[in-house]
Amino acid sequence: MRIWSLHPKYLDARGLVALWRETLLAQAVLLGKTKGYMRHPQLDRFRASARPVDSVATYLAAVQREASERGYAFDAGKIDPGRTRGKLKVTDGQLRYEWAHLMAKLAIRDPARADALQAIHTPEAHPLFAIVRGDVENWEKTDREATGKRT
Repeated sequence: MRIWSLHPKYLDARGLVALWRETLLAQAVLLGKTKGYMRHPQLDRFRASARPVDSVATYLAAVQREASERGYAFDAGKIDPGRTRGKLKVTDGQLRYEWAHLMAKLAIRDPARADALQAIHTPEAHPLFAIVRGDVENWEKTDREATGKRT
């Protein structure tokens, strides 16, 4: 599961659809409607918020808006009605990590999009997030952790 901290405008079509589906799953988990993914680390930041379901619904609403702007028909009726005006924090280190991860994916999946994004050095965060200084978030499973290698 990858719930990007990056603004959804950077994602290719495949990435945007995957984000929509995965975040709908996250919403189901937070609503207690599924038993899978209960301990997924990507959900920690939503659970840490004052209103986790409202936070994930706010996140989904922004993804749905991006999809609509691109002409996709993501069903807004699938989003819980709760919303929050509060922001969740994300570190600039997390954004840099995700940016490198996304650019590597796009280099393979959508090279033209990767080329178009190369000039961006400081990507925007998803509208739910406020950027703070810091390293990669503790909940992130880095490549080093996934492979067991120390760098």
